[in-house]
Amino acid sequence: MKFQPDTLDGVNTITRHEAGRLWVGNTPFAHSVLVPWVGTVRPWAPREFGQLGPADFEAIVALQPELVIFGSGLRMRFVPPACLRALIERRIGVETMDSAAACRTYNVLVSERRSVVAAVLLEVPEAAR
Repeated sequence: MKFQPDTLDGVNTITRHEAGRLWVGNTPFAHSVLVPWVGTVRPWAPREFGQLGPADFEAIVALQPELVIFGSGLRMRFVPPACLRALIERRIGVETMDSAAACRTYNVLVSERRSVVAAVLLEVPEAAR
């Protein structure tokens, strides 16, 4: 028996991910992005993990999520806690995983109507540079 609709009106769904690109609905993005459960997908300044700083995560606070799924790029890497301070102080949860897993997890959470933001680094593999 099917319990979930195929599409959720007004909800952002990540429909495809590959190294260096992802699609929200039918729109492709080739840069790091913030994908809120509803509203406009926003470019995210860091292009790679080493560029992350506290201001990058402070930008997420304005979206008022209950949870942030952080896609750390091609492999899982944990952000220094000092960078997450703005989220932690506001009791916004953060889960870290590689970007492909983050996209899948984000979709599961939005299908449950959770107020979640995917913060996804879209790195390009060195072999493709």
